[in-house]
Amino acid sequence: MQLIKEHWNKNDVAEFQKYLLTFSKGTDAGSWEQRIVNTKLPCIAVSSPEVKRITKEIFKGNYFEFLDLWIWDNFTNTSINGSIICKIKDFKVMESYLDKYINKCDNWATCDLLKFPIKEDNKEQFFELSKKYIKSSKPFVRRAGITILFKFVDDDKYIDQIFGLLNSFKDEEEYYVNMVNAWLVAECFTKQREKTLKFLKTHNLNKFTINKAISKCRDSFRISNEDKDMLIKYRQK
Repeated sequence: MQLIKEHWNKNDVAEFQKYLLTFSKGTDAGSWEQRIVNTKLPCIAVSSPEVKRITKEIFKGNYFEFLDLWIWDNFTNTSINGSIICKIKDFKVMESYLDKYINKCDNWATCDLLKFPIKEDNKEQFFELSKKYIKSSKPFVRRAGITILFKFVDDDKYIDQIFGLLNSFKDEEEYYVNMVNAWLVAECFTKQREKTLKFLKTHNLNKFTINKAISKCRDSFRISNEDKDMLIKYRQK
């Protein structure tokens, strides 16, 4: 199928779906993918390299018309949509598509596949976007907001604000939100050790998050054995 197109319309959807199925690893693999991703969407198990290739090809053409079709029939479609949205250079345009995308997400993978080109000239915009998503009532929108913060951990300008945002999740009950928060704390310790230690002495994290964060630190190859032993004291019983 020709993916670099000047125009996309509804008549292309069926052909595109049939094309994707030619790369499917089969029903069993699709069932496995659906369990791992934990989504209500059907899964057809197209490999990541193929999804990446297809995304790049579509982006060479009129990708806006492709996105405007909002093909959301299965998890692979979702992955392609999200990956294309991340490539949009105009921040406001990207945000308008991302808002629609992220509010339809029902699983962790649709958040975690978002890889944004965050640079000095758009950094503040992305940080504000993160804060907007973190306030959402939808758990996977919140998770998406938190994943953006990983790009800010090594910046002294933002690290204290990140700790403040983490503290706002004290009463968080959603597993996938608490888990990404734990990852974020571990990343903070790896890149901002002294400031994170100070944070851990007064943090407002819930029990699940702090204990998972300590476990992730202790599993990390980037943290010394001495620090791994020291961090045990921050576990909550």
